[in-house]
Amino acid sequence: MASRRLALNVQQALRSKTAINAVKASRRSPLTRGLATPVSYGSKTESTTLSNGFTIATEHSPWAQTSTVGVWIDAGSRAETDKTNGTAHFLEHLAFKGTQKRTQQQLELEIENMGGHLNAYTSRENTVYYAKSFNHDVPAAVDILSDILQNSKLEPSAIERERDVILREQEEVDKQLEEVVFDHLHATAFQGQPLGRTILGPKENIETIQRSDLENYIKTNYTADRMVLVGAGGVPHQQLVELAEKYFSNVPAEPQNYSSKALAAEQKERPDFIGSEVRIRDDTAPTANIAIAVEGVSWSDDDYFTALVTQAIVGNWDRAMGNSAYLGSKLSSFVADNQLANSFMSFSTSYSDTGLWGIYLVSQNPQTVDDLVHFSLKEWRRLSTNVTPAEVERAKAQLKASLLLALDGTTAVAEDIGRQIVTTGRRLSPQEVERVVDAISEKNVMDFAKRKLWDKDIAVSAFGQIEGLFPYDRVRGLMSSNLS
Repeated sequence: MASRRLALNVQQALRSKTAINAVKASRRSPLTRGLATPVSYGSKTESTTLSNGFTIATEHSPWAQTSTVGVWIDAGSRAETDKTNGTAHFLEHLAFKGTQKRTQQQLELEIENMGGHLNAYTSRENTVYYAKSFNHDVPAAVDILSDILQNSKLEPSAIERERDVILREQEEVDKQLEEVVFDHLHATAFQGQPLGRTILGPKENIETIQRSDLENYIKTNYTADRMVLVGAGGVPHQQLVELAEKYFSNVPAEPQNYSSKALAAEQKERPDFIGSEVRIRDDTAPTANIAIAVEGVSWSDDDYFTALVTQAIVGNWDRAMGNSAYLGSKLSSFVADNQLANSFMSFSTSYSDTGLWGIYLVSQNPQTVDDLVHFSLKEWRRLSTNVTPAEVERAKAQLKASLLLALDGTTAVAEDIGRQIVTTGRRLSPQEVERVVDAISEKNVMDFAKRKLWDKDIAVSAFGQIEGLFPYDRVRGLMSSNLS
C-alpha cells in the first residue's frame, strides 16, 4: 500500500494545488469561457476546526454514490532527523498490520466486505491515509482510519517483516534513474537540511529503526494542529464533522513535551538553497540523466502560477513525439531537429516554503550532452528578454486544461483539498485560479525569469554517461552568458 511520490511535473503540481468546482451549465462564467468545464451543482469546500485544532474539510457532491475520506498529516520525511530518516515511510507500511482493536486480517476483511479501498503514501512534507467507499460505509471507513492512526500495534514481528519489504522496495527505487537523480538533486540543493533527505531513508536507518523511533515520530507529528480529515463525494460536511468529533477529538492538540515541540519547530525552518552539484559517472548506464534546477517557489508564493506557466513554455518532449513544426515549445523543436536528447521534462516542484524549478534531460548520446545543456539554458536566458504573447497563451491553455484533467474523481479532489488545507490553510476555487492564470502576461513571465533564473545559482544532479557534461562553473556561467 506504500507509494512514493515526487511532484516532478505540472500535472502533479496542479493536482496538489488547485480545485475543480464548476459553474452551473446555464450560467457560464467569463472566467471559464473557452475551457471545458464540467457541470456543477454548486459544490464548494467547507471547513470546520474542532476545539483541539483538528480540521475537517469537505466538498459535498449530492449526486455522488461514493466518497473518499482521508487524513492528511503535515509531516513527512522532512519531519525526521538524520538518525530517524525513513521513519514516516516505515510507519505508513505498518499502519495496516494490525491495531489494538483489529488484526491485520480483520482490517483487510472489513475493507473487502464493504467493497472499499484503503491506501496511504508518504512524501517529503505529508503523510496521507485514505479510504474510498460507498457513502453508507463512510462511518466505518473513518473508524478504520482513526484506529490505524491512533492504535497501531507496531508489533516487533511486523516491524521486522516490513524492514525487509522496505529494503526490497529501496532496491527497486534505486533502479529507477529518474528517482535517483531527483533524490540527489534534493540532497545537493538542500544539503544538510531536512528537505534534502530521501523519503525511504538510507539503508542503515531502515536496518536499525526501532519501535521507540516510530512512537516518538507519532507523538511529535500526529497532532491535531497538523491533521486534516478530508471528505469528497457524497459525504455531507456535517456528517464528517460529527464523525471527527467521535473519533478524533482526543488527538493531542500539539506535542506534549518540550523536546518534541523544539524538534517540530526546527524541521519547519525554511531551508537554504545551495548552488552545488552531485555527479555519478557510470559509463555502463544506457543514458546520461541530468537535472538542473534553481530555487523555485512555494505553494503559497505569489509567483506560483507564473512559475507553472514559465515551465509550460519550456515544455516537455520525448522521441515518441517525433519532429514536427507544431511541437509545443521552441526547445522541443530545436532538440528534435538536432537529435540532442531522448527526452526532456521541465518541472516546477513546490513545497510549503521553497521549491525547485528546472529541467530533467535524458540522452543516450554522450557526444551531445554539452550541446543539450547549453541550448536548454540558452532557452532559460531567452525567457528573461523575449517571450511572445502566443507562447504564453498556449502555456496558459495547457495549464488550465491540466487543472481539470488532474481532478477526475473523488480521490483526486480529496487529495487537492487535503494538500491545500494542510499547506496554505485554504482551498482556492477554480474561479480564483483561472483569474490568476488568465492575468499572466509575457511581461510577468519575463519578470519572473529575470528574478528567478537570470544569473542565479543552480543545483545539478547527474548520473550515467556524463563525461561530456560541462564543469559546474561553466554550467553556472550559462545562466547569464550572452553567447549564442
